[in-house]
Amino acid sequence: MNPTAPEQTSPPVAPTFREALRFWLKLGFISFGGPAGQIAIMHTELVERRRWISEERFLHALNYCMLLPGPEAQQLATYSGWLLHRTRGGIAAGALFVLPSMLILWGLSVLYVTAGNVPQVAAIFHGLKPAVLAIVAAAALRIGRKALKSELHWLIAALSFGAICFVRVPFPLIVVAAALAELAGGKLWPGKFRGASDEKDVATAPAMRPSLKRALRVTVTCLALWWLPVAALGLWLGAGHALFREAIFFSKAAMVTFGGAYAVLPYVSQQAVAAHGWLSAPQMLDGLGLAETTPGPLIIVLQFVGFLGAWNHPGALPPLLAATLGALITTWTTFVPCFLWIFLGAPHIEQLRGSRMLGFALSAVTAAVVGVILNLAVWFGEAVLFPVPGKCDWFALAVSLAALLALVRWRWNVLAVIAAAAAAGLLRGPISEGKSTPPVAILAPMENVFPRTQ
Repeated sequence: MNPTAPEQTSPPVAPTFREALRFWLKLGFISFGGPAGQIAIMHTELVERRRWISEERFLHALNYCMLLPGPEAQQLATYSGWLLHRTRGGIAAGALFVLPSMLILWGLSVLYVTAGNVPQVAAIFHGLKPAVLAIVAAAALRIGRKALKSELHWLIAALSFGAICFVRVPFPLIVVAAALAELAGGKLWPGKFRGASDEKDVATAPAMRPSLKRALRVTVTCLALWWLPVAALGLWLGAGHALFREAIFFSKAAMVTFGGAYAVLPYVSQQAVAAHGWLSAPQMLDGLGLAETTPGPLIIVLQFVGFLGAWNHPGALPPLLAATLGALITTWTTFVPCFLWIFLGAPHIEQLRGSRMLGFALSAVTAAVVGVILNLAVWFGEAVLFPVPGKCDWFALAVSLAALLALVRWRWNVLAVIAAAAAAGLLRGPISEGKSTPPVAILAPMENVFPRTQ
């Protein structure tokens, strides 16, 4: 029996802005697990537990965010906040999704350049990573049950998994192919596919009609916020300073980084290490490991790149001041564009929500996302459970299974699962270097390009 069933009989209640603000702040501290885990947490909290947003509207927003450049989980939080309380809600949700991880990673970066590694911290994260694996697996199960409503959806999910796992097809191509397949299926066999839904969604703010005046206002405001700090750095330090070059590079990256963090990081790593020389390949790998162990979007690793780049090339500034400014400008130019994409596009996407054909196309995107999440779970499972090829980490396996049961069967709160897993890792104690889990999803490709030196 579903323990949450009695709660579903009552109608959803619209949250106050203060209630939503408390949730967005909490989310910023518990959003572990990369994009899949973060989307799973939002789905559990916003759709199933609090019922602030309907299933259909959540998936509709998710589909749009998956098509945008930048971190899809942060954009989904911004979109959800905008649905609930319009501009102030979107700003609060998007900013608080990033702010805790930004502050935590800044502190870890300072420790990295001053104190090195701490064995107790590594032990905590050895327990945390199996819990993250369980969060990702639970996301695939939960979203799959909701999204795979027809034979074609199951086929799209399977083909998407195979395409990204075995053939390495870029995610945008998978999305386009899935949408085209669903459009064709909707026309040929309309009775077998599900388009737009009539599900009520009483907890969101009134509909907003898009207009040219609003679009211009949003565009001008966001572009000014985005580029004025960059111009100020150039005027203050000159075009040749590392801080200004970081601001320009990450502003460009924000416009072309489709496919999520795992698709973006190889490009950024190559440019930061080989082209600009802001940090070394081992430092890049260590930064990716730190980013994996903080809440918030994985793309926050770019903040570490900005921090180390300015630390290594401070110019006339004190190294810590330069590094802090580097972290700030990198984070600013990475995430401010996300607000532009959401605030500019969300009213149009909401206006099209009743379109049957758009519903066909976007439901296929959701099915493709299920396959992508499953691929992430498989990869992450291999990295966490078999850190040494052919040798299973039995502690990680036990923690993963216990965390999955806690999430799926016993319906524990995600924060409780994370805390219990971290405590288990700390109680087990530090692990030997030979058994440590590779820090990031792109470790193997990067090692081929930039071999780690001893």
